[in-house]
Amino acid sequence: MSNISYKDAGVDIDAGNAFVEAIKNDVKSTFDKNVIGGIGSFAGAYALPSGYKEPVILSATDGVGTKLKIAIESGRLGSVGIDLVAMCVNDLICNMGTPMFFLDYYATGKLIPQNAKDVVAGIAEGCRRAECALVGGETAEMPGMYSEEDFDLAGFAVGIAERDEMDTVSNVREGQILIALPSSGVHSNGYSLVRKLFFDKLGMNLNTEFEGRPLVETLLEPTRIYVKEFKANKKYIKALAHITGGGIVENLPRVLPEGIKAIVNKNAIRTLPIFDFMGKYIDEAEMYRAFNMGVGMIWVVENEDVDSVLANTDGYVIGLLAEGQKGVELV
Repeated sequence: MSNISYKDAGVDIDAGNAFVEAIKNDVKSTFDKNVIGGIGSFAGAYALPSGYKEPVILSATDGVGTKLKIAIESGRLGSVGIDLVAMCVNDLICNMGTPMFFLDYYATGKLIPQNAKDVVAGIAEGCRRAECALVGGETAEMPGMYSEEDFDLAGFAVGIAERDEMDTVSNVREGQILIALPSSGVHSNGYSLVRKLFFDKLGMNLNTEFEGRPLVETLLEPTRIYVKEFKANKKYIKALAHITGGGIVENLPRVLPEGIKAIVNKNAIRTLPIFDFMGKYIDEAEMYRAFNMGVGMIWVVENEDVDSVLANTDGYVIGLLAEGQKGVELV
């Protein structure tokens, strides 16, 4: 009986090494002055930024969900890395955390270096947009766990905040104004329902024309990253909510204290064509629970600061806070 190798078992060590070499420039492009060392060590190292009185380290982890399946089926892998970063760093800023660094986990049945390189290039672009460093990651080739070209992603972001700034709920009170920051599209939630509607119920495909371009381009529009806007307007923000799975009705209450309700004017929401289209086939209540409806983030600000925020962002007013049972009232 002849000897067998790791490659015979489906794991190509040489391909993994080639992949690491191929991504070095993209990874280094995200480094800032706090990154210690380079690529290839056992752990990423990052020096704590100075200037904090009582620093607290924050962490967030997420994936891309079944949006990833659309990327794999279409062969368009360049943007899901941006989604991965966005889903993590947008959560961090909701606790007043400034993202510092990011790590990724890429698991696949068979490592195809070019595919993995495209994904990591997207992750690096996401990190540049979020102004954080990509300090490490893990690529796992697991034949038998995944079919050959399938893969999954997980991301991990770490940020820093002042301890006395983190309790945003205590800042929230009656009369404050809700400002919506537009989403770029469906972002990275609700894709099981998206796929069920477009492909199973309506019989459409990735190349079906939608709003003058292939449907796949709308569905793979990367999740917007709000870190730069947060940094520029932090002094005005009393609280903020990332509108992900569960929509406005389930995410906005997370920043409200007991006895305060959010009154959201549905007519003020600038919905995108993709949501208007899906709303023809999905009940309105379900739409508002499954999707962001064109609102990627909601900021709570004082009335006197509204004009400053609107002048400095593409945000717009969608409602206010009032006394009442904690929750969201859509009017």
